[in-house]
Amino acid sequence: MTNLKVLISGASVAGPALAYWLHRHGFQPTVVERAPALRDGGYAVDFRGEAHLTVLRRMGILADLERVRTGTGSMSYVNSAGKPQAELPADLFAGDIEILRGDLARILYDATRQHTEYVFGDSITSLTEDADGVTVSFEHGAPRRFDLVIGADGLHSTTRRLAFGPEEEFVKHLGVHCAIFTTANHLGLDHTGHAYRTAGKLVALHSARHNAEARAVFYFAAPQLDVDRRDVARQQALLAETFAGNGWESDRLLQDMRYAPDFYFDSVGQVHMDTWSRGRVALIGDAAYCPSSLSGMGSGLALVGAYVLAGELAAARGDHRVAFARYEEEMREYAVGCQKMGDGVAKLMVPGNRALPRSSTAITRSCRTCRARTWPPRAPARPRRTSRSATTVNMPGGKRTEESSPRPRDLDAAMVHARSEPFHGSTAQRKLAVKRKSRDHRCCLPWLAEGRAWSSSGCFL
Repeated sequence: MTNLKVLISGASVAGPALAYWLHRHGFQPTVVERAPALRDGGYAVDFRGEAHLTVLRRMGILADLERVRTGTGSMSYVNSAGKPQAELPADLFAGDIEILRGDLARILYDATRQHTEYVFGDSITSLTEDADGVTVSFEHGAPRRFDLVIGADGLHSTTRRLAFGPEEEFVKHLGVHCAIFTTANHLGLDHTGHAYRTAGKLVALHSARHNAEARAVFYFAAPQLDVDRRDVARQQALLAETFAGNGWESDRLLQDMRYAPDFYFDSVGQVHMDTWSRGRVALIGDAAYCPSSLSGMGSGLALVGAYVLAGELAAARGDHRVAFARYEEEMREYAVGCQKMGDGVAKLMVPGNRALPRSSTAITRSCRTCRARTWPPRAPARPRRTSRSATTVNMPGGKRTEESSPRPRDLDAAMVHARSEPFHGSTAQRKLAVKRKSRDHRCCLPWLAEGRAWSSSGCFL
């Protein structure tokens, strides 16, 4: 095995997930994070379908996520007086598991801190690559040598800027900005949310952490704004100016915003790149293929990407040239499909001056139409199979067992499986559940949804 020392930039979701799998495969990961500590708060993130759930199970953290899941039910659109006008069922936006981003980051950190070196309060300032590795300079710490460097530092990735070029070449603005922060659950919401919409703007409040608090969410349509990402005072002033007198609970939430411990503001965008690696440097998660926060797929996509990248490095015995190429080959089409979802949802949520359909039926139809046009992301063609990967199961500790490859389950079998499960509800609801289970089966990387490893590496874990 070569290239054992791996530096990962970013300690949110993709970084710790990658550190987990690299350690499982015998690598030595180090994670550097600009923030002085783990970042709490943030929006709720979703995991959808068997590909996401399979990775969570194999990491042994699915039960941990279940314990802190939001449990959010349907969401209501309200008028300026707070009277519900339409209802969106949870299955349209909450996924199979919904969890606060801060809770997810904590779970991933706890799963990796015993075997991963974490360096908080620092960031990469330069990368100098040679034939044997990469010399990395830091803002505060002394320079260090690593075999490989992986950028898992999000939409505004420093690693991407240093290794590939300026952000403007890769980030596509979707015409929307958002702000999120923690506030009191003053409406007494019980595992639900309310949203209020005016022309080009949307304000939402949903309960969090078993109704003990709430998350306020603001979206508004605007061209790319020239606002320093670290100037919180300017961001809050801009948000207050944009939503002043907007109606419903807007003014109350803007007052609470000043005291929020976790205020977050950013543009909604995607990352599009021709390649995710250059030499000994590669990108993962939002840094490489951000589908936008509106897609509902970002965190799940990051976890699947971490699983694949670490496995390909292990299969290639550390040969980064082979591993990076296989990682991109396996993930590319799946990532593009997730990005198409983000495009559709951005147009639906804040489409300039167009008014949202007023009836519950129209809203639900609009959401489902958006999903139907962009979901599922097209799964890649079945990957290469070798005799070794078809029969060898790599177990922790280097032990190997023999296992035949499971036969792929087709769509009809998935629908039969859905029909056979107990379900209480109307006929229409039952049909929706069957369609959703079938969709979840088709939307994922098929080898992962079926419980197999990707065949180029054969890393069954």
